[in-house]
Amino acid sequence: MRILAINDISCVGKCSLTVALPIISACGITCDVLPTALLSTHTGGFEGYTFRDLSEDIPSILAHWKKLGLSFDFIYSGYLGNISQIDTVLSVKKNFLAPHGKFVVDPVMGDGGKLYAHFNFHFVEKMRSLCSEADFILPNVTEACLLAGENYPQNGEALPAEKIVQKLSSLHTCPIVTGVEEGEENAVYYMKENRVLRHAEKNAAGFFHGAGDVFAAAFTGCLARGKTLDEAIYLSADFTTSSIFRTAAANGDRRYGLEFEAEIFPFLEKLNGKIRK
Repeated sequence: MRILAINDISCVGKCSLTVALPIISACGITCDVLPTALLSTHTGGFEGYTFRDLSEDIPSILAHWKKLGLSFDFIYSGYLGNISQIDTVLSVKKNFLAPHGKFVVDPVMGDGGKLYAHFNFHFVEKMRSLCSEADFILPNVTEACLLAGENYPQNGEALPAEKIVQKLSSLHTCPIVTGVEEGEENAVYYMKENRVLRHAEKNAAGFFHGAGDVFAAAFTGCLARGKTLDEAIYLSADFTTSSIFRTAAANGDRRYGLEFEAEIFPFLEKLNGKIRK
């Protein structure tokens, strides 16, 4: 079983590949990587960071993999360095995803109602085409609103989560909208058998960098371990929430990401044992 994680390397600030590699590997799954960009830090809250687009390196990497006859049981796509890399990911899916393999897309574009640096609405339009090819998409609230053409909630407005999930679903694509804050709960909304379902965890006040990456890596690892959609969501949400509360209790600089490492062992115990719903 092999997972290919297509994402950036942020040298400081736990997110993207520095989160995907340890979490997926801890699940007992081989995690191969295709770096899309190299940054000195992630772009959330840091100023003066360096950014190197790795697009020129990708074709030779893929050519070598082709000679090796590699294929992947799961391909998980995250942060892309530019709009042309969306076509690259589609090509990787076509040429390297094993028969009956699964394609997971975290459409990393923004948070807090705003697009990340380097992205614009042409990127959003192109990202919709990538999401349409995925088996599972994992947008946060901002990304879900952008993809569905809905306004980001303002001044305490409730997110029309069920409506958004229905708009993003298709015959083969399952949307999983994360980080829906609803009072004392933080919910995940997703589609299953033509029904919109909700799973909620306790909400922690404030913003936590890298939470979506922790969820996405754990979710993909759980699926690769044979967990059902419901089980993968429950386990990943529980793991992410535990990591968030541990980070909040530490009262450190949240720009540096979640303290997920100490929650790995409880997560693995649940992954390997019976899941309480």
